[in-house]
Amino acid sequence: MLSLEFLQIYWWCVVSLLGGLLVFMMFVQGGQTLLFGLCKNELQKDMVINSIGRKWELTFTTLVMFGGACFAAFPLFYATSFGGAYWVWLAILFCFILQAVSYEYRKKPDNFLGQKTYEIFLFINGSLGVILIGMAVSTFFSGSDFLLNEHNFVQWQTPFRGLEALGNIMLYPLGIAVFFLSRVGGALYLINNIDDEEIRASARKAALKNTILFLPFFLAFAAWVLSKPGFGYDEAGEVSVVAFKYARNFADMPIIAVAAVAGVCGVLFGVFKGAFTKSIYGIVPFGAGVVLVVTALFLISGLNGTAFYPSFSDLQSSLTIKNASSSRYTLNVMFYVSFLVPVVLGYIVAVWRAMDSKKITASEIERDHHAY
Repeated sequence: MLSLEFLQIYWWCVVSLLGGLLVFMMFVQGGQTLLFGLCKNELQKDMVINSIGRKWELTFTTLVMFGGACFAAFPLFYATSFGGAYWVWLAILFCFILQAVSYEYRKKPDNFLGQKTYEIFLFINGSLGVILIGMAVSTFFSGSDFLLNEHNFVQWQTPFRGLEALGNIMLYPLGIAVFFLSRVGGALYLINNIDDEEIRASARKAALKNTILFLPFFLAFAAWVLSKPGFGYDEAGEVSVVAFKYARNFADMPIIAVAAVAGVCGVLFGVFKGAFTKSIYGIVPFGAGVVLVVTALFLISGLNGTAFYPSFSDLQSSLTIKNASSSRYTLNVMFYVSFLVPVVLGYIVAVWRAMDSKKITASEIERDHHAY
């Protein structure tokens, strides 16, 4: 049987990768927020919604996989965050319910709410839902207001149950950065998936504009994380505040630092290809870059003796990959089950390629009576 320490690190890497994939898949949400500025008429709206609508379930599935991996590998974190800060997670879930309902009923006959209402719902999902997820991830670095008793029962210290994070201005840069990043991803995906020169021209402008808006918020978040004290723990599991902890993690784990830099370069190269060339494949380096950067952020928040879900009410209630993980037996069994993941990912890639092999055109949408 593999060592417990190896299994804990392995599963934190898996959770981190799923977090990276989730943020990339939010290009669907970003595309939804581009509806009102990108599209000049109803036909173009239908083309955009049908383009991203064929992928919306993948985003939600990735979110569920992320939550499921946390539940299986780090159940104490799942219970503390999802069970303690439940108002913020219910708000996020509500945004995704709006998305599902909108795709289902937007074009249905006798739609009493009207098509415009469901388009507004899609915008809410793509804006509020994404910003809340970004802010929730930011609490990995800021800490949350909870206590754990001797039975590991979470006691949230405010009645807002996670929504108190809205009062912390330091959490907004990442939330807003993820919002604009999703819009960049949405624009690059539409360039790739829709065969319409007018939409592609508008999407290229949107990709550049939203990149310019994204950069200051991302740089503010990066400066905050790299300069702030973090939450480390020693061999005995005692948590303490450590100066420049996250910057030190990059220095101590240079491969993660290299991955983060490579990811940033990939994102910028993808934007360059999409905004300044005629290429329709900017989404490829962009997507790879997003996954690398976000995965690296998750890794430095939990590895190298770092408490990944700190409590600023009681440092010793902070969660680490050691005190929040499942048993060695559970992690070991799941380790072998995880070998099936590449098969599932291969299937998703094959289906994705089949769906995108033929680009969406105006004539196709006009003929399709089952379009979203």
